[in-house]
Amino acid sequence: MGVTDIFVLGLDEPNRRTLGRVPGAEHYRFHPLLTIPDLQEGDLPIGDLITKAIRELDEFDGEIGAIVGYWDFPVSSMVPLLCRRYGLPGPDLTGVIKCEHKFWSRLEQRQVLDDEVPEFALVDPDGDGHPPAGVKFPMWLKPVKSFSSELAFKVRDEREFAEAVEQIRLGIERVGKPFQYVLDQAAGLRLPPEVEQAGALSCLAEEAMSGVQAATEGFVHDGEVVVNGVLDSINYPDSSSFLRHQYPSQLPERVVSRMIEVSERVISRIGLDNSTFSVEFFVEPDSGRVRVLEINPRHSQSHAELFEYVDGVPNHHCMVQLGLGRRPDMPRGEGRYPIAAKWYHRRFSDAVVRRVPTEQEIERVRQEIPGVAVDVVPAAGQRLSDMDAQDSYSYELAFVYVGAENEAELERKYRRVTNALNFEFEEE
Repeated sequence: MGVTDIFVLGLDEPNRRTLGRVPGAEHYRFHPLLTIPDLQEGDLPIGDLITKAIRELDEFDGEIGAIVGYWDFPVSSMVPLLCRRYGLPGPDLTGVIKCEHKFWSRLEQRQVLDDEVPEFALVDPDGDGHPPAGVKFPMWLKPVKSFSSELAFKVRDEREFAEAVEQIRLGIERVGKPFQYVLDQAAGLRLPPEVEQAGALSCLAEEAMSGVQAATEGFVHDGEVVVNGVLDSINYPDSSSFLRHQYPSQLPERVVSRMIEVSERVISRIGLDNSTFSVEFFVEPDSGRVRVLEINPRHSQSHAELFEYVDGVPNHHCMVQLGLGRRPDMPRGEGRYPIAAKWYHRRFSDAVVRRVPTEQEIERVRQEIPGVAVDVVPAAGQRLSDMDAQDSYSYELAFVYVGAENEAELERKYRRVTNALNFEFEEE
């Protein structure tokens, strides 16, 4: 068997590490296509990015076996466009757009779900600054297209609503304009009138949901929807910022089954195909009520190590197989640990980073604490507020991946790791 050349949009070192452990990796050669700064920092001139990607692909002296990606927009929209150009298996572009456009996604969800969808409405950021009728406070206000919770604000009254609208208005074009380019490129795509009117530079207001957060993750192959697993998302106390994702979910079985059933129904309705996906939920464990937060037309690279720790294979395996036109086959429970988590070590105030942990210090942690991996986010000398793709309330310092026998051990290992990570800051 020969070697297949696979191009990965925004291939970074942590994910190169996990891609190297997918089944059959010895038969794959992974090539970076564009860089993380290209795809996540500053303006996102998607037309220019596509042109640059095509130039890199055309200069490749060999056969392109697949083009894949695990990042949010613009990668999630660029993959189907590039696959179509090169005649490769890829996600259905219309299904991707229906997921990515938060308002259109809600309209589709409402066709097959009832109580699982919160009240929502469009908001014009250049409008009168008043909240829409029919959506109660507290509510979340966010652009119809954003990522990493960028420009997403929880508002409790009209004053906070007006302030959030102003902040969104000032920053919405960074992602909104390139997303409008994608809408314009979708040949034959028939937008519902209200979606066409909204375009990519509108906002979505939706009533805040209560409960704990969880998510399903899976894939669609030739119309078959498969859920690989269900994960819990746990926030910092009194915060909307993630503390950790953990797998498998510790929620009651009836709630897990309900999330799987809702995911299968809504993914089928949207028509997403030949793609990985994740569906995020708010769940009330006591009542069993589940409500859809959002649908992503990609798997989460944040979960790669978690699936590997628990099931024995990183979830990137599904992305690779779909990119090659094959149906993925994920094992269950064949990993080293019964439970795993990705922890978000954060700071909640701005500062300049004066020191980050060295590679030697991180390696020492890895040797001393089995079943952990650490990726540092900022660079020394960087101001935290200058980092891209952060939520509206905190700054990521490090991602800590932990495999363990139970939740208590997950927490003990995480505390040991963060106590050993030496960051230094200067507040100005």
